[in-house]
Amino acid sequence: MNRSELVAAVAAESGLSQADVNRVVDGLFSVLSDAVGKGTKVSIPGWLSVERTARAARQGRNPQTGETIQIAASNGVKISAGSKLKAAAK
Repeated sequence: MNRSELVAAVAAESGLSQADVNRVVDGLFSVLSDAVGKGTKVSIPGWLSVERTARAARQGRNPQTGETIQIAASNGVKISAGSKLKAAAK
């Protein structure tokens, strides 16, 4: 399911217009990205949680040359499914 299909399905389920649902989805992802960018964990109990993770600097290897390289520290994002989402997947 892509974004437009999601918006259409939520609009049909909720009775809202697709334009209203699209604004809500935009707002949701804006707030989510701002919170995760600041290091705040976002949790919707039973459905999912999203948090920023830190990756330490480490040594890696260039697969073409075999040369050892230094990989800089970086941040990632961890998304965990909640119990209701896991139950829906069964």
